[in-house]
Amino acid sequence: MEQMHNQPRPGDVLLIGREASVQFTVNELIFRVIRVDPRPTYDGWLWLHGYSLNPTGEAIEKREIFVQRAGLRAAALRPGRR
Repeated sequence: MEQMHNQPRPGDVLLIGREASVQFTVNELIFRVIRVDPRPTYDGWLWLHGYSLNPTGEAIEKREIFVQRAGLRAAALRPGRR
């Protein structure tokens, strides 16, 4: 997994773990971004709107998460059967 250095964009698939927020210390989250909230927040933090995904990339839950940009990593998905 590679760490992201730019602002996430709609369509990006991220692995959200403890580096992004303490709320994901135990369970990492695979997350597809649908929107980055433009409102200002704490330096280095941002609100992401999107879907948590299962390991094959299917959306299972719509979520809003508050994370540190520096802790975001690109996720690699295993192709699933459709």
